[in-house]
Amino acid sequence: MPTKVTVSKKQKKASVNKKKVASKKKLALQNSSRGDLLSGPLHGITPYAAKRGEEYMNEKQCKHFQTILVSWKDELMNGANRTVHHMQDEASNFPDPNDRATQESEFSLELRTRDRERKLLRKIESALARVEDGSYGFCEETGEEIGLKRLEARPVATLCLEAQERRELAERQFRDHEDRYR
Repeated sequence: MPTKVTVSKKQKKASVNKKKVASKKKLALQNSSRGDLLSGPLHGITPYAAKRGEEYMNEKQCKHFQTILVSWKDELMNGANRTVHHMQDEASNFPDPNDRATQESEFSLELRTRDRERKLLRKIESALARVEDGSYGFCEETGEEIGLKRLEARPVATLCLEAQERRELAERQFRDHEDRYR
């Protein structure tokens, strides 16, 4: 005859707490992996650690950002090639209009994404040219340093943070001003 196992309230509470802790650990692991995308290596390249007294945009820093830009460019080009092959392979004339419409909308979304990436490729090419001519890392408007952290976050940045904020403020004001006349 099977024995009846009695579980005390204390044991039940401990079991529930263990489940909560395991759930929290799982959530923390998921969040840390998302955080790693933002704070970890960009395109498989660890962020540059500047040394005290190091000259801004020295040869090592330029090489670091050039590596990031080239890697990013390669990723985008590979994605574009995959899209072309995917669209060629998946293109079919479905008899059902709903299936055709779904495929067309998927292709349209993919093409819009690739169009944005094409524009980004131009910015990357421009940034690589600036690395070559020695103007990379300096604001186009003020000539000030853009900053390593900003460049790590946005390697194609052409403006320092203050100049970018001024430009965005002017765009908002102009847009708001323009809306009043409509």
